[in-house]
Amino acid sequence: MIFPIGDDQVHGGHSPIFSYSFIALNILIFLYQAALPIPDLNVFVMEYGAIPREIMNGQDEFTLLTSMFLHGGWMHLIGNMLFLWVFADNIEATVGSFKFVIFYVLGGIAAVFGHIYFNANSNIPMIGASGAISAVLGAYIVMYPHSRIKVLVFFISSFRIAAVFFLGFWIIQQIISGMGALDPLLKEAEGVAWWAHIGGFAFGVIAGLFFKISTPRVELARYD
Repeated sequence: MIFPIGDDQVHGGHSPIFSYSFIALNILIFLYQAALPIPDLNVFVMEYGAIPREIMNGQDEFTLLTSMFLHGGWMHLIGNMLFLWVFADNIEATVGSFKFVIFYVLGGIAAVFGHIYFNANSNIPMIGASGAISAVLGAYIVMYPHSRIKVLVFFISSFRIAAVFFLGFWIIQQIISGMGALDPLLKEAEGVAWWAHIGGFAFGVIAGLFFKISTPRVELARYD
């Protein structure tokens, strides 16, 4: 198991208040979910998760937003929040809090539509922050390709790797898995919205290019 635990930080810039606020909000909503009896939890997920068939029929469009704050379990939550904690603050510190919030929400919505494109008739609710976080990763690889990501391996050792390699390998994994999931037998069997990850990442790359052109250059303080 390999996962990121730190990165080079933007020196100065805006305070990343929403990056951390989103983490807190996701945790609070998950604690609420965890406190629900199973039948009520199922109803809650069906009501606030993004169901492709319903959205394609013009129903429950609000779930494009609400679905990105729900999670299916502790590991789902912890994995997403770890990536959000490592990568989002540099984006917000550079572009500012208002732009970051708009970017994050639009990235999450783009991710949902990426999933819907390949699963338009599905009645299974899509939940999770990973689509919006994928947009953050897409912007990060464009804006900070040489930032050093500290990676922990099997909770034993760690090493540092340039963001362009770490995130490049990550998106290649998503694309390979997404292509495999086009098999009708696998589409809903795995329970992972690969094309939401891919769609969010693509949106993030485009947004990152815009941010890189329109925002002042910032310095990265080396992570020790």
